[in-house]
Amino acid sequence: MTSPQGFLGFWETTGSAKTFTHPLDPGLLAAHVPREARVLDYGCGYGRLTAELAGLGYRGVCGVDVSAALIARGRREHPELDLRHHPGLPLPFGAGSFDAALLFAVLTCVPRDVDQEAIAGELGRLVRPGGVLYVSDVPLQDDAFNQERYRRFADRYGTFGVFETPDGGVFRHHTPQRLRELVRAAGFSVVAERSGSVGTLDGRRAERLQLIGRRTAAPAAPAAPAAPAAERPEPGRSGPAPE
Repeated sequence: MTSPQGFLGFWETTGSAKTFTHPLDPGLLAAHVPREARVLDYGCGYGRLTAELAGLGYRGVCGVDVSAALIARGRREHPELDLRHHPGLPLPFGAGSFDAALLFAVLTCVPRDVDQEAIAGELGRLVRPGGVLYVSDVPLQDDAFNQERYRRFADRYGTFGVFETPDGGVFRHHTPQRLRELVRAAGFSVVAERSGSVGTLDGRRAERLQLIGRRTAAPAAPAAPAAPAAERPEPGRSGPAPE
């Protein structure tokens, strides 16, 4: 649930103890991703959704996060899962290694455009042609509470929608168009959208937007080269995760 660049301290300390609430939509997932798919859960945190995927019968699932503290928690709580700590990009998997990737409430934790674009582009590299990117995130909210904090922090961060929380987190809400553009720029065509209300880390409710993208083209900007083949762990393999 974290950015590969900056703003990481919160997720190594206070954020690593949070209970995540952004839910998976099993029906939407099943309509686009078969059980035998190789799935990357990027920004997996402590493996909450990775475990849910396994419980639904998805066996080739690998969870990755940039927070060492969250991955350590995940390994304690879900020792049976393949959870890996990778603090940067590119990830050590070959191009097209996965049939699908999940990006759940990750972009909301990544304030900077350049970091968001790097994540989306890397997932475009890792998902095979015809594969799926399933994004679920928080668009700009229109209630008074959120509008006030968007305005309060707009000058500090240079982006309307970025805000701080009292416990030290930095988050971002987006225009729906921004989320769609990230998906498309990574080489995916948006084939399904769904909205609804979800719980947030601070106990409030927020509207969310879910996007299903189908991989149809190469990412707009090429990602950095992957690690040599001999160094690449196989997605979905169980056992200790490399640091």
